[in-house]
Order: sequence, then C-alpha cells, then structure tokens
Amino acid sequence: MHQKKFVTNIAFLIVLNLLIKPFWPLGIEPAVQNAVGNAGYGEYFILFNFSFLLNIILDFGVTNFNNKNIAQNNHLLTKHFSSLFSLKLALGVIYLAVTILLGFFMGYEYRYMKLLSILAVNQFLISMIAYLRSNLLGLHLFKTDSFVSVADRVIMIGLCLMLLFRWFGLQIDIMTFVYAQTLGYVLTAVIAFSTVYFKTDHFKFTWNWPFSLMILKQSFPFAVLVLLMTFYNRLDAVMIERILPAGEGTEKAGIYAKAFRLLDAGNMIAYLFSVQLLPVFSRMIKYKENVEQLVKLAFILLVTPALIISVGCFFYANELSSLINHGVTDSATEFSILMFCFTAVSTTYIFGTLLTANGNLKQLNTMAIIGICINLILNFILIPHYKAMGSVFSSLITQFFTAGIQIYFACKIFKFKMNVRLILALVIFIVGIVAFNYFSKSFTSNWMINFVIMSVFCGLWAFASGLISIKSIFRFIKYK
Repeated sequence: MHQKKFVTNIAFLIVLNLLIKPFWPLGIEPAVQNAVGNAGYGEYFILFNFSFLLNIILDFGVTNFNNKNIAQNNHLLTKHFSSLFSLKLALGVIYLAVTILLGFFMGYEYRYMKLLSILAVNQFLISMIAYLRSNLLGLHLFKTDSFVSVADRVIMIGLCLMLLFRWFGLQIDIMTFVYAQTLGYVLTAVIAFSTVYFKTDHFKFTWNWPFSLMILKQSFPFAVLVLLMTFYNRLDAVMIERILPAGEGTEKAGIYAKAFRLLDAGNMIAYLFSVQLLPVFSRMIKYKENVEQLVKLAFILLVTPALIISVGCFFYANELSSLINHGVTDSATEFSILMFCFTAVSTTYIFGTLLTANGNLKQLNTMAIIGICINLILNFILIPHYKAMGSVFSSLITQFFTAGIQIYFACKIFKFKMNVRLILALVIFIVGIVAFNYFSKSFTSNWMINFVIMSVFCGLWAFASGLISIKSIFRFIKYK
C-alpha cells in the first residue's frame, strides 16, 4: 500500500510542480538578472545565501521532527499545533535579530542591510510554510500539500510578470523583486495555516516552557544536521564575494547564480521526493516493514532523470545557457560541470531521508561535518585561482563525497545487500546516455530537436538497459 500511495502521490506532485515551478528559475529569475545586471543580481544572490546560513534558528529541526512525529502519531496534531506554532514565532524573532546583527558584524552597508532584512523575513515565512506543510504530510494529505507547495510560486510569478511588463507603472529592481516574493510567501502562509487549522479541534496561542524545551532538546540533532548541511550547500556564493576583490566578487557571484539556477530548479523536484518519503519511511520503520524495495524504487525514479539531465546539460551547456539566460552564455562552462551535482543531490535526498526517518542523526552529522571541511578547504584553495569555477568544483566534489557516505551508512544500518544487477544496469545506462548525447549533436541543425530526440532515446534506454522495469513498476503500483 505504501508503494502504491507513494507512486501515485509523487506523480501528482511532480506533474503539478513541473507545470508551475520551473517558470520561476527558468523564466522570471533570468529576466530579472538581465534587467538588473550580473553585479546587481549577484548582491541579491550573496545575501539570499547569507540569509540561509542561520536558517536553522528558524526551525531548529522542529519541522522534520514534527513530520516524523505526526506521521507516526496523527492524534498529536491538535495537542501540539498551538504550542509548536508559538515556538516557531519565537524562533523567528531570534533568527531575525541574530541575522541582522551578523550582517552588521560582516560590515554590510545600509543598502545591503535593508535587502538582508527583507530576505530574512522571507526566510521566516518559508520556514513557517514548511512547518505548516509538515503537518499536512504527517497526516498523509499529499494532494492538499501539493497545492500548497506551488501557491507561493503562482502568486510570485504573477506579481513579477506585472513588474517585468511594467503594468500599473511598476518597474522591476532587486527590492521590488524581493517584495513580490514576500507577498507571495505571506499569502501562502495564510492559506497553509488555514488548512491546518481546520484539521485541528482547537487552536490558541500558548507558551509552554517545559514542552518547548523538550521539543528543542529532541530536535537538537536535526538542528545540527540542517545547520551543517546548509553551510556546505550555501557557503559558495558568500565565499566568492568574501575571497575575491570588491566588485569582482559580486560579478562572479552573479555568474555562479546563473550556473546554479537550473540545478536549484532540479533540486526542487528532488526535495519533493524527500518530503513525501520521510513520513512514509517513518511509518514503515515504526511498524518494522521492509523499506528496501521502496528505497530502490525511489532511487531509480529520481536518479534516472537526474543522470539524463546532468549529462545532457554537459553536452548542451551553451545552448541551454543561452535559452535560460535569454541569449547570454557567460556561465555556460560553470553550468556544464555544476549540473552533475544534481545526480549527487538526488541520491542524498533518498538515502539521507531514509537515515533521518530512522533517527541516524549521529551518522548524518558526521557526514555533514566532513562535507563542510571539504567544501571550505577546496573553496579557499580554488576560488582565488578559478573564481566561480573554483566553487563549482568544490560543490561537485563535496556533493558526491557526502552522497557516497550516506549510501554507505544506509546499506550498513539497514543491511541492504549489494545489488550487482542494479549497479551493472546503472553503468550500462550511463555509457548509453553519454553516447546518445555525443551523437545527437549532429542529428539535425536544430539543437532543440536534437535535445528532444536525445531525451526520448535516453528514456527508452533506461528500460532497454534494465535500469527500469515496466513490470516491477506496475507491481509496486498494484501492491496492496
């Protein structure tokens, strides 16, 4: 039943998100960056990532803890919702104060501080929406969560289109771009809160010190993990600006932002897998059900398209960069390499989620500490010599290393047997998609047609190589 429900809901979620979310990083953000320039957008990208670094104060692991807890104990929603909501508000106030103080400590000027303050408010709203969605996921209200997951983007896309086309005399700049995001998050938070509120028996603002301390204590391992993973995922742009000379740092951060854009869009889909998987894994583990088949299914469904996208972006880097960035290809080289991180991140979202559901935070924190050390060392060595490309290589090495560690821990803890057939099928599949991409470049004079043909052939090759079996997928869907 779990496999059937997972496949059905993840398919619905992905279709809905593919219809909405890609337009943000592939349409709106490039248009905004072209309007304000690499340096101007680079400032936004640096401060956006900076606002992420202390994001853990907003959540402190409460969302992951709540997702897992409600999935295993649905009756606790009404009991805990009021107290946890009040706790989230308190953590938000602390986060805003600490982030602004750290901005002053970093020496940011008034213009930077104003932008950072609004971005910090946005982070608070994002965190609150994530917490509210964790209640929906814990209750297995996947379709409701799917609609909430795209609400912010629908609103923000509409507002930004008004700015880009100068409707009502409005004009786009970084501040109006950020304000549009704020309004989208506010309205989505209201929708999410209202949805959860009607699933509870009662709600009132309460503050319970013993309960809050108990939750924070239990959430602390989650908090440490999120903090560590945030640092090695979001430090790159900040380090580019800090290490390189003034002016050059923001310019190169803008280049990195362009290369990172499609990866970020892909990561959204991978993240959707993880938030759907966490409550399913948690419940299966609680009732001592075998998770190996679901792990294999989720891995194949996510890594297969990730490999096709990663390799395809390497061979078609110039064409895709030009398409995404409206004719500008100054980030194509960085983009061609950085997109391989998508395969590593996709793997992390599967095995990391499994370990999180099982409570293996010690192993995950060890992995994250190693990841930070690798990322910091490589960035300090490579950025001065290779600029944005230095951060690209740092990210690539870090992501694949940490993904490998998580696979190792998962196999050891759950005693998964080495699946030689799957490994062989992966190798054959990778060789095939590399060959298809190489030869597809000369199919016709139109690169878009070549890219579509390549994608279709690679999809068919996934079945021909034995990586995906139609029979096994239908068996999972029909499994009761």
